[in-house]
Amino acid sequence: MISRRALELATAILTGSFGAAVVVSSLDNGIGWSSAGVDAGTFPFLTGLVIVLGSLYNLVRGLLAATTLASVPIAITPDELRRLAALFVPAAIFVAAIPLLGMYLAAGLYVFAVLAIPKHQSVLRSLALAGATALALYVVFERMFQVTLPHGAIAAAFGS
Repeated sequence: MISRRALELATAILTGSFGAAVVVSSLDNGIGWSSAGVDAGTFPFLTGLVIVLGSLYNLVRGLLAATTLASVPIAITPDELRRLAALFVPAAIFVAAIPLLGMYLAAGLYVFAVLAIPKHQSVLRSLALAGATALALYVVFERMFQVTLPHGAIAAAFGS
């Protein structure tokens, strides 16, 4: 079981890390004024700073023992955590697979996995929907919008 306090602290640390990464990367682009006006990194720097400050505020509130929602003993039950993992883990694998497999194949496999593995749909229907998803992504982005989505390392190995 995960407490509300643990979730608050983990979220504050995660968002603070993201904000710090934005601040650091915006320093590479330059912050402040140049002869052309505002440097490219100024607005991302300010946004990252707001995220870091908000995260610090949430971290302090989570650390202080008070009679708030942070003191609720259980925020997520094991069953809810399993349901959350069933949603998050396939999505994380999908994002991680894009550089290797490419957007189209990874999207097709993702649709197949979320439909067939938990047995929401039959295998044949899941395959049809996965193929239709990959084809629709290709037609819309590559042909209609003429925007190339990542093809992946496997396609590059075959010369695409």
